[in-house]
Amino acid sequence: MTTSLAGVASSEAALRAFLHGLPGVDRVGADQRAAVLGTRSIKTTAKAAAIDLAISMVDLTTLEGADTAGKVRAMCTKAMHPGGGAPRVAAVCVYPDLVAVAVEALRGSGVKVASVATAFPSGRTSLEVKVSDTALAVAAGADEIDMVIDRGAFLSGRYTKVLEEIVAVKQACGDAHLKVILETGELATYDNVRRASWLAMLAGADFIKTSTGKVAPAATLPVTLVMLEAVRDFRDATGRQVGVKPAGGIRTTKDAIKNLVLVNETAGDDWLSPDWFRLGASSLLNDLLMQRQKLATGRYAGPDYFTLD
Repeated sequence: MTTSLAGVASSEAALRAFLHGLPGVDRVGADQRAAVLGTRSIKTTAKAAAIDLAISMVDLTTLEGADTAGKVRAMCTKAMHPGGGAPRVAAVCVYPDLVAVAVEALRGSGVKVASVATAFPSGRTSLEVKVSDTALAVAAGADEIDMVIDRGAFLSGRYTKVLEEIVAVKQACGDAHLKVILETGELATYDNVRRASWLAMLAGADFIKTSTGKVAPAATLPVTLVMLEAVRDFRDATGRQVGVKPAGGIRTTKDAIKNLVLVNETAGDDWLSPDWFRLGASSLLNDLLMQRQKLATGRYAGPDYFTLD
């Protein structure tokens, strides 16, 4: 951390002063810029490259109470071999009790295993349980942990509590990367999104993530824009690069490409890699594969040509 940020987390008062001293977000400006960038059109070979890049950034996800080992194995097969020569996806994201199944199915493939933890999606449990939840997922072989922040603590101004929980979970991750879910649909304002982004990064997050996918609105373009500005500014201030993962409501190729344009125009092409940008989705991959086949053959394949996730 650079000298300019030294001592930021030394007390609740210092942390509050720093977070509330961040420049305010112009809501109208953010909405308008996201809308303008969302109209950018990408054609032919550039579109084909964008589709393959988006596929490589997907965290293929199943987070339902009815998940089974068989469903996870089938998803892992699709993650490794989407079909038609498409690249493999970045990761498969599952609940902690299914991590071992995914690890075995993906062994040697290069596809990461991500697991939600810390009482996902509510985060309403003790720190001891959150750390234990994380440690169990890592012990089972998870490469990445997606944790949720305590939104109640954040919204009531208990920033040190949120920071300390992230620090503790990061420590429990060991070598696994930590994605911190802000649940932006519950944060109410873009200023809060910016503050929560910086808070998570100050605590050691490797990625900041918009949403659990269980709360609406989820990954809107303006919210993702605010988070991309935050990681760009954080790297300028500290020299450390942090990734971004919009998740929830990203269902179509058009949605994915809008996000890629947003990354390029806001944070820059350093973030145009699965190492620094992910798309959390369950239904997106099929649409990307259909659009990919359309570009290659001139014909659409119906959804029945691809497995349901």
